[in-house]
Amino acid sequence: MAKKASKKPKNRGGRKAAKKTSRKPAKKAAPKKASRKTKTAAPKAPAKHSKNPLLNTILARLDEDQALNTIQIDLQNKSTIADYMVVTSGRSNRHVNAIADHVIESLHKSGSPRVRVEGMPNCDWVLIDAGDVILHIFRPEVRAFYNLEKMWARAPAQA
Repeated sequence: MAKKASKKPKNRGGRKAAKKTSRKPAKKAAPKKASRKTKTAAPKAPAKHSKNPLLNTILARLDEDQALNTIQIDLQNKSTIADYMVVTSGRSNRHVNAIADHVIESLHKSGSPRVRVEGMPNCDWVLIDAGDVILHIFRPEVRAFYNLEKMWARAPAQA
C-alpha cells in the first residue's frame, strides 16, 4: 500500500510558516520607573548655624566637599587664640588638599582679610587660620595620632 501524499506544504527549515494575519500596531510601553541607582539623593542636613558668619561659611564648604567627622569646638571661654576650632578629616592627601583649596577660596570670596595656611605641600595636616576660626584638616591616621579634639574638648582645669 502506498501512502497518501499530504496536501500541507512541508517546512524544511524546522520552523513553522508564519501566518499572514492582520495585526494591530503594538501599544507603546509605559515609561519605566526610575531605578534605585538614579534615585535623587535626600537633601543633606544644613551645617550647624551659629552667630559667626565665618564659621558658617567654613562649615557649609566642608559639608559640600564631603569632609569626614567634622566637629566644632567653642574656644570662647577656653582660649584667646580664636573663638572656634573646627577639626575635620579628608579621605586622602588629595581630598585634604581639595578641601583646603575650596575653603580658602570660599573665605577669600566672603571677604576674609587675612587667611594664613600651613601644611599644604604634604597635605597630611592642613591648618587654616581665619582669625576667629581655626580649621584643622587631617588625614584619618594623622588625626587619630594627634587627637586634638580630645585635648580641646575637655572642661577647663580648676584651680
